[in-house]
Amino acid sequence: MATLQARVAVGPSDCPQWVREAVHAGGATIVEPGDATALIWSDPYDPTGLERMLNESPSISWVQLPFAGSENFMHLVNGDRIWTSGKGVYSEPVAELVMGFLIGGLRHIVGYSRTNYWSDEHGRSLHNGRITIVGGGGIATVLLRLLKPFNCHVTVVRNHVQSMAGAELVVAPERLVDTLPGADAVVIALALTTANIGIIGQAELELMESHAWLINVGRGRHVVTDDLVWALRNNSIGGAALDVTDPEPLPDEHPLWGLSNCVITPHIGNTAEMVPPLLSERITANVVRFLVGEPLVGLISSERGY
Repeated sequence: MATLQARVAVGPSDCPQWVREAVHAGGATIVEPGDATALIWSDPYDPTGLERMLNESPSISWVQLPFAGSENFMHLVNGDRIWTSGKGVYSEPVAELVMGFLIGGLRHIVGYSRTNYWSDEHGRSLHNGRITIVGGGGIATVLLRLLKPFNCHVTVVRNHVQSMAGAELVVAPERLVDTLPGADAVVIALALTTANIGIIGQAELELMESHAWLINVGRGRHVVTDDLVWALRNNSIGGAALDVTDPEPLPDEHPLWGLSNCVITPHIGNTAEMVPPLLSERITANVVRFLVGEPLVGLISSERGY
């Protein structure tokens, strides 16, 4: 018979079967929320449902969220419970998408694909390129590894300044503007907090090189959309590759769709098909850790906001 510590609830009620299997794989028994000490929450867009379940289940001491970004739930995070997210779970596929954006943008593949004639030569090599990565988490770590064969000169902008393998320079967010001139590409790969909404606006875009690409795999609100439209229309930058937008989904009539130097993917850094095997591993690992009292992976900090 399972101990109280091994009693885990899943939610919402239509939680996928693979989530339940991941919990069982960790050695826990799935019970009703009122009898549980932990909750695996699988809907990234239903904070109201989660709040309701927690209010009705005071014995829950740990909540696992599905996405790396937890901005939809931060108003619920406090010291009363342990909270974990999918931090690092999707780093490999998202970094892979960034590499596609980098090569497709810098080598002008995006531009060539939108012509119907034999055009002039365009593009720059990624080899020995200068890349700025805004964000120092799992995506940045994997991206630094993937960029290594290209001998890129990489600067990372992150809250906690510390050396990172593959980065020539790591600086604090206050120095973001210093990393934009000279960069061939600027990659946004960080969690959304109140402190970094709109960190890329017209002033920052004007500092970027005219050939540089802006790549956003973080959150759409990191970039001021109207300012980005201005920069792309005026060729202030080389182009933009966006897996996230503001607003999201991007309306059909939005001007970004009509810009030849902008490529947009529908938030597929990790697709629905990729999520089950990747998140299952995290759920199972954290259930095992929870049962034996070990520190959980992907802890959310109410102070940091992610």
